[in-house]
Amino acid sequence: MLRMSVPDEKLKRTFGDAVRKYRQQAGLSQEALADRSGLHRTYISDIERGDRNVSLVNIRRLAKALDTVPSDLLKEVQ
Repeated sequence: MLRMSVPDEKLKRTFGDAVRKYRQQAGLSQEALADRSGLHRTYISDIERGDRNVSLVNIRRLAKALDTVPSDLLKEVQ
């Protein structure tokens, strides 16, 4: 099994932190964000903990649910 490098793990955690920040600023629970994005609540939780490598499709879904654009979420990880 191929393991992700430390920088990859940090990238996922940093993206998860960005999603959490935007979600909290929007006043949404993980469940509410899940409902708005069409994703499962445990998937949102996994993203915020940095346990998921999120696809571009799901980044777009999250951004739309958070009333922002994907680049706003991604600029947090630069």
